[in-house]
Amino acid sequence: MTESTTHLQAYIQEQGLAEAMIPVVGSLYRTRGVIVTVFGRKLMNASTIDIIKAHQQSEQVVGEKTSVVDTSAVLDVVSSLQPGSSRIDIGKLCHQARQLNALSNPAALRDYIASVISDIPDSPSVLDEPRDVVLYGFGRIGRILARLMIERTTSSNPLRLRAIVVRGGRDGDLRKRASLLRRDSIHGPFNGHITIDEENSAIIANGNFIKVIYANQPEDIDYTDYGIDNALIVDNTGVFKDEESLSRHLVPKGAAKVLLTAPAGGNIKNIVYGVNEHMIEEHDKIVCAASCTTNAITPVLKVINDRFGVLNGHVETVHSYTNDQNLIDNYHPAERRGRSAPLNMVLTSTGAAKAVAKALPELAGKLTGNAIRVPTPNVSMAVCNLNLGKHTTRDELNEYVREVAFNSELRQQISYSYSTEVVSTDFVGTPEPAIFDSVATIVEGDRCVLYVWYDNEFGYSTQVLRCMQHMLGLHIVNVPA
Repeated sequence: MTESTTHLQAYIQEQGLAEAMIPVVGSLYRTRGVIVTVFGRKLMNASTIDIIKAHQQSEQVVGEKTSVVDTSAVLDVVSSLQPGSSRIDIGKLCHQARQLNALSNPAALRDYIASVISDIPDSPSVLDEPRDVVLYGFGRIGRILARLMIERTTSSNPLRLRAIVVRGGRDGDLRKRASLLRRDSIHGPFNGHITIDEENSAIIANGNFIKVIYANQPEDIDYTDYGIDNALIVDNTGVFKDEESLSRHLVPKGAAKVLLTAPAGGNIKNIVYGVNEHMIEEHDKIVCAASCTTNAITPVLKVINDRFGVLNGHVETVHSYTNDQNLIDNYHPAERRGRSAPLNMVLTSTGAAKAVAKALPELAGKLTGNAIRVPTPNVSMAVCNLNLGKHTTRDELNEYVREVAFNSELRQQISYSYSTEVVSTDFVGTPEPAIFDSVATIVEGDRCVLYVWYDNEFGYSTQVLRCMQHMLGLHIVNVPA
């Protein structure tokens, strides 16, 4: 048998096993609320090639190659045990089973997996009853949140997208809203089926009946008229930014809590999930999910400060242009932003460096920041130039961040890149809000320069979704912890 034949046969075997995984992964999620991952990559709605590619990180994460042959055996055992609502990483379970010499022994493998999932609640849903969600505004973040919520909809998922609120109501508006959800120039086509119900002013996406409410201000709405009650209102407009204006969302009947997807002023809690979500208390009515840049840099700054200490530093954001800029030169109230976004690099300001202090008070007054808007539609970068409290080396710092990214409680917030060839478009759709570019790291004694990529749309939206879940008490067990 030639070497080429050997490789092809191995791939065909993995392909067949990956195909067999798809219905098992889907059934576990739909019926038991189990989110199956492989080394942090979600397999729900994944294709055969997605599953095979998810295994490629194994050597970086656990230091050895893990194949679909190995993980499929683990998945079969997990499926037979039917755990309740949880997030289970079959890649890491596979590695741990191998360390215990249990992977090749079916009885030992079953005993091991049964022991590690024993603390998972038996219920397929963490909450006793579904919770209603309303998206107030349906722009870039609103539509990505809609996609994220819709693709997670099952009988076991308690979050229900019940309505979106927009201005307008002109002829053809509903059809255009549905079209923008269906097709996206950056994130591609919607993963599913969308129809519209003109008579009832609704979008029906993958079986979700989503009422489209036309209103010029929050006070004009009564959510209970649409069967919506005790709802979380997610404000994506960027118009309401302080406690007084955001409180207007609580005036309508049926509204219970508000989450803002933009930086907030005053004393509103700015939450970077993974860093300070413990600050969210059950009685909190208004919470802010901070900004995309704050969500990107705060987890990285936290881990660097925890290990090396951050005396001071500067964060320069190289940010894709956004919808508040002009396509061609025109009036804009902000300095420089009136100049054509697709044609210029635009020097502007950012409050992200100061906003870090709201999540990490120990860094208050230690960081400055600025931003350059560049002619790309999505994926940005933060360059963190830091003076540290101790000397280190490039290898030590990178290895520390690598371990945090793969094996800590911040693994959903920090992704680790080790490729010398990646560019911004390679990170479109990355669920982690921060991607640490280890190849670009510079360290000289007690000074370092760190490069952090982030999908300022998708990565940020996953953080918003985590805040939503936390506000509603949806806390999912992770296995391994």
